[in-house]
Amino acid sequence: MHHTVFRVYKSNIKKTITIIILFVFVASCNIEKPKNSETFKIHNLIKHVNPFIGTKNMGHTFPGATAPFGMVQLSPETNRQPMFIDGSYNKDTYRYCSGYQYTDSTIFGFSHTHFSGTGHSDLGDFLIMPTTGKLNLDPGTAENHETGYCSNFNHENEHAEPGYYMVKLDDYDVVTELTATERVGFHQYTFPDTDSAHIILDMTSNIYNYDGKNIWTFIRVENDTLITGYRQTNGWARTRTVYFAMTFSKPFSEYGHEKYEKVIYNGFYRKFDEKHNFPEMAGKEIRAYFDFKMKDDERLKIKFALSSVSTEGALLNLKTEVPHWDFDKVKNETQRKWNKELSCILVETESPDQLTTFYTALYHTMLSPVVYEDVDGKYRGLDQNIHTSKDFTNYTIFSLWDTYRALHPLFNIIKPHRNNDMIKSMLAHHDQSVHDALPVWSHYSNENWCMVGYHSVSVIADAIVKNTTNVDPVRALEACVNSSSLSYYDGIESYIKLGYVPEDVSSSSVSKTLEYAYDDWCISQIAMKNNNSKVYEEYSNRSENYRNVYNPESRYMQPKLKNGKWRDNFDPMDTHGQGFIEGNAWNYGLYVPHEIDTMISIMGGKNWFSDHLDKIFTTEIEENYISRNEDITRDGIIGNYVHGNEPGHHIPYLYNWTNEPWKTQERVRMIMETMYGNSEDGLCGNDDAGQMSAWYIFSALGCYPVTPGSDRYALGSPLVKSAQIQLPGGKVTSINALNQSNKNIYVEKVYINDKELKGSTIDHSDIINGSEIVFHMTDKPVK
Repeated sequence: MHHTVFRVYKSNIKKTITIIILFVFVASCNIEKPKNSETFKIHNLIKHVNPFIGTKNMGHTFPGATAPFGMVQLSPETNRQPMFIDGSYNKDTYRYCSGYQYTDSTIFGFSHTHFSGTGHSDLGDFLIMPTTGKLNLDPGTAENHETGYCSNFNHENEHAEPGYYMVKLDDYDVVTELTATERVGFHQYTFPDTDSAHIILDMTSNIYNYDGKNIWTFIRVENDTLITGYRQTNGWARTRTVYFAMTFSKPFSEYGHEKYEKVIYNGFYRKFDEKHNFPEMAGKEIRAYFDFKMKDDERLKIKFALSSVSTEGALLNLKTEVPHWDFDKVKNETQRKWNKELSCILVETESPDQLTTFYTALYHTMLSPVVYEDVDGKYRGLDQNIHTSKDFTNYTIFSLWDTYRALHPLFNIIKPHRNNDMIKSMLAHHDQSVHDALPVWSHYSNENWCMVGYHSVSVIADAIVKNTTNVDPVRALEACVNSSSLSYYDGIESYIKLGYVPEDVSSSSVSKTLEYAYDDWCISQIAMKNNNSKVYEEYSNRSENYRNVYNPESRYMQPKLKNGKWRDNFDPMDTHGQGFIEGNAWNYGLYVPHEIDTMISIMGGKNWFSDHLDKIFTTEIEENYISRNEDITRDGIIGNYVHGNEPGHHIPYLYNWTNEPWKTQERVRMIMETMYGNSEDGLCGNDDAGQMSAWYIFSALGCYPVTPGSDRYALGSPLVKSAQIQLPGGKVTSINALNQSNKNIYVEKVYINDKELKGSTIDHSDIINGSEIVFHMTDKPVK
């Protein structure tokens, strides 16, 4: 792969963009190993990251500029798809969960907040678009871009790397460059010679937009370079307020706005011509503009800070994080942060593409959760009051049905301090919740209740068991018990009373029962650490509830009614209406990660179970079984195995509990080679806030956390030739795969510190204490 860094300038003669290649780096497969294991060396690894991976089709990632775990994620919007058309859900809106699709050729502007890889969406706050010529505040459409302010662009004039994004807007001959700190987006626009340059601030633009999503918007023109304001929306987060402060590098000459809603009452503001040069703008649907006169090649810079607290907080963030106008300085500082974060794992691979796939996956794991507090520690809580974090940094965007599986376990190895802060953020959420509940799926001071389970308890248990958190274990246990006892949430009252969730009480009942049972096991582990025998016994018993939805006659987990009878017309292949959410009985029905041996035993034993796993990978699922589920597509399916969605991520590793563990090695390598890659469609499904990428990181290193909340990892087949995990405190764990190749996918034996490993699991302590792990690879399965 040729990783090229561009410097863009405008020709005074031809008025065209010339791309000057400062240097071309041919990616090496080798990363220099640290000479001193006590020193956390920082390497230039951003050159191995391709932010365009996952931006085509199902990945739902974005290519824009952001700092590691930064709240500002500044990226282009390439279409405007409403969530509803004529009152019906618009399926095309799903493609734009991140605002960007690589197949598009139109840009509508650059927004400051995004989700990475989700299967539902929100955000897209404060869209900015530079234009020239006659002012046009209509955005236009992708099909007829000339009717609005949007612009065509060409991928040849687009470039992205961690912390930096560049594109030429063809319709205006304007070069856009973006970078960001954690709380401030930094724009740099290079204009042609014009006396009619405009910056449009479109407050109507939203991702997953619909009529009425904006509750209120407010803008103040503080002076001829400083703008402040806020927006409140009712979307996936139903009460979300974001404040901003925007400052220009030069004064604007004129400004104004248009409103796009019917104003019923405007009081005595009717005295004024509010549309032109009036320093206060208020309404539900507003597009503002700011006019400039620009010389050829002149750069207009914009700093745009966010806050959940106030415009005062946004100004404080702006002045603290970017007190100057040096764009390159911010870009370089942010890229140094990225290199530091990425240097936690140093790998050597067989090919440059594998290296790029690995480091892009690692990059994607660090796009969320995001820092969600001002530089002074203030943040808006779940109760919509202002709080100040004490002894932790507050985070938001917890896609927990996805990320408890591998992302948070990965953080427990490479980012334990951040994960500890995330757990403290979850506990703060609990304390502010009127439901006394930990997050289910939360973002921006709101619980959105998406998906099933109460998986904060898994994240907390995993950290407590692995000793990576200093939270009060008694407080943590109380919060977990409260969350698991919320009777009016998703059938929990029936679950506690009957030992399962009845399908005629709450849909997706089997998924809920299985996830609750696992979560209850996690709570029992926390109770055991607390020496609380009463809670341990109660939740150990509850963790057995998966048995209540297992039908020994069909050998499937299946939906049961509140009268205790199995629901009729059960089809184990169907992903819709069969008691499972985003899955079927073949895949999701194997979710008993805390009692795998027991599950295998009751289903028919090791040989039967291994054959069943084979059938999952070889039995083609028919289209009618997945056609009504937008989160399951052919991109991520192997047979009936769905890697493009989370419920089956542990399945390839389950062969380790049968008599054929070598099949885990075979399946895992196949998935890594076919479901991931160094291309725009290099993710086979939604990255889901980093979970899909975290699966790849673990698997490429040779193991996977099948049971978060335990201190064991299931062995697989490493894809890397070697790796060094640079751990906090200066320790280094090295992983070497001897005789590694695309044919030698099987593991003959494993040594840890020169001692041969027995079995198919590895201890957490072997990773975090600084060990030497050696895989001996071969081309023949060890049966």
